[in-house]
Amino acid sequence: MLKTRLIPILLLKNGRMVKTIQFDKLRDVGHPVKAAMVYDAQNVDELIFLDITATEENRSTFFDVIQQVTEESFMPFTAGGGLRTVDDIRALLNAGADKVTLNTEAVRRPEFITEAADRFGNQCIVVSIDARRVGYKKYEVYINRGREATGLNPAAWAQQAVLHGAGEIMITSIDHEGTMEGFDLELIQQVTSAVAVPVIAHGGAGTPEHFVEAVRDAGAHAVAAASIFHFTDQNPIKARAHMKRAGLDVRR
Repeated sequence: MLKTRLIPILLLKNGRMVKTIQFDKLRDVGHPVKAAMVYDAQNVDELIFLDITATEENRSTFFDVIQQVTEESFMPFTAGGGLRTVDDIRALLNAGADKVTLNTEAVRRPEFITEAADRFGNQCIVVSIDARRVGYKKYEVYINRGREATGLNPAAWAQQAVLHGAGEIMITSIDHEGTMEGFDLELIQQVTSAVAVPVIAHGGAGTPEHFVEAVRDAGAHAVAAASIFHFTDQNPIKARAHMKRAGLDVRR
């Protein structure tokens, strides 16, 4: 049985660490390499780096940041943003990433997931799904940082992504992202019920109890967050201790 993972997310724009609310209202929150070193000292399970402007601005991803983190830490991490080809993935893995996230290009070209999984193994491939609530218990997948509706249902798309070779799914609620008001448990539960691979829940964590709810009540295998660690006195050590007291199987 896999232990429940707690994963800080670092969003990058032009080499700086930023934070958003509902994929908007961007603010600078510091230097990503320095933040990564703090998380490394706190013995986090892993990190996720996302270059949030790579897709929309058609820029190459943040290999320099990834290489610096690789040189100065030993924690595993996932990276993504603007990956469109197998060569893009290879370059990021060669720079030091352990896994990559695919999002917009995976929706536009699902066979890209298969190409990546066949080349690097499905354990390296995380398909990231951004979703908005569009009705009562109804959701729609959005791409291009929440700007483009797809008509896809998140749970159905997660199933297709796994069939194409995804080894893990990350589900983000655009409506909850950055609000620190709690996860969208219904959205998470729909996705965890649809697939047999690990699901990372992201979007809305504001207290350690929110992490517990995502795992206990919605079936998430891992929880990811940023704002709670930027804007409160919480850190991964405190949050993981709370999760353990709540009965979750977390790493010490």
